[in-house]
Amino acid sequence: MNTVQILFWILSGLAILSALMVVLSKNPVHSVLWLILVFFCISGHYVLLNAQFLAIVNLIVYAGAIMVLFLFVVMFINLNKESEPQKNVWMKLAGTIAGGCFLVSTSNVVFNAQTVSKEIGGKNVMLSEGSIGLIGNLGKVLFNDYVVPFEISSVLFLSAMVGAIVIGKKD
Repeated sequence: MNTVQILFWILSGLAILSALMVVLSKNPVHSVLWLILVFFCISGHYVLLNAQFLAIVNLIVYAGAIMVLFLFVVMFINLNKESEPQKNVWMKLAGTIAGGCFLVSTSNVVFNAQTVSKEIGGKNVMLSEGSIGLIGNLGKVLFNDYVVPFEISSVLFLSAMVGAIVIGKKD
């Protein structure tokens, strides 16, 4: 086994363990913190797949911004056992059946998936080019082929920010 495979298995095990802890943790703040660790593991997988841009965006957007928002909301609503409504047995059964159906359909997709591979140098590899997923390639495509839609979206974001400031401004 080479280093990439060892890193893959370590990150996969840690991601699965963290995802289980998200579901099994009794404290909602701990669940959010475990979910942040899941996002870090997923970003590690993106780096192993040579998709550095996705790894950085995942860390900044999901682990950074959205999880801080989740943590703020969880701490703001102050969840405790006394205020939590008790779930009906039928709701628990329906959730278990729905989760089982999702597990069966996901397993079916995974086991019947076709892999695209190419033989290079006597080895069967998934990618034949090492520049897939790099930020430089994305920048070239974005600023060469899609420069007009990119600039239009930036003007739309600017107008949305100005509109939010005007609406939120007090007289």
